[in-house]
Amino acid sequence: MTPGVTHPTAETASQSILDVESIEVVYGGAILAVADVSLTLGPGEIVALLGANGAGKSTTLKAISGLAAADRATVSRGAVRFDGQDVLAIPANLRAKRGLVHVLEGRHVFPHLTVEENLLTGAFLQKPSRKALLSKVNDIYAWFPRLKDKRQTQAGLTSGGEQQMLAIGRALLTEPRLVLLDEPSMGLAPLIVEEIFEIITRLNRERGTAFLLAEQNAALSLSHAHRAYVLETGRVALEGAAQDLAARSDLHHIYLGGID
Repeated sequence: MTPGVTHPTAETASQSILDVESIEVVYGGAILAVADVSLTLGPGEIVALLGANGAGKSTTLKAISGLAAADRATVSRGAVRFDGQDVLAIPANLRAKRGLVHVLEGRHVFPHLTVEENLLTGAFLQKPSRKALLSKVNDIYAWFPRLKDKRQTQAGLTSGGEQQMLAIGRALLTEPRLVLLDEPSMGLAPLIVEEIFEIITRLNRERGTAFLLAEQNAALSLSHAHRAYVLETGRVALEGAAQDLAARSDLHHIYLGGID
């Protein structure tokens, strides 16, 4: 068992909240980005989606969240079910309202708004009362103390790590059951990355928030995940328990192009 990671029970894991069935994603009606991806995720799970650059990780997440349409991409085959219901025909904002939220690669904060103003935009979908909103924001500051220190600072003037924390904190204000997190370690110092992953693990353990993490950093992801899928050229090449995949000496060279 991975230290610091609470493993869901067999009963919980069998009641999947996300089922992706043989999806195919095409850009501009011509470019095949994802050929055949199937995966499941249960309540309270952290699942890593691994693969080299261009393997189809980000496209898979966008197909799940509904944001693929913004890139002129279409899920041309397969199904995406959230809580047992096919959501492919549902717009991204309504998927988010149901508890399926996506933190995009590159963080995407509003640079001219303060940290706190950025956080408040995450409450738009659920529209809590002012008292409840203040309580939720304070909860985010408890999880991410760095954000509390920078609450009145313009987001564009904060560090890359603080912006990643802000993007995750904003997503948590939508009250998600499942967070799709795309390349959270990209461009960040190792110590900051480890801090972010430790917070993700605590959120999972203490709040039951499920995460689907798309990452190139296999070692880090597998040390915090319960299970993992490895993508290669738009297909699932390998899947299994995180600790089993971490023990494979050929994982990086065969499936991840030598990327750690």
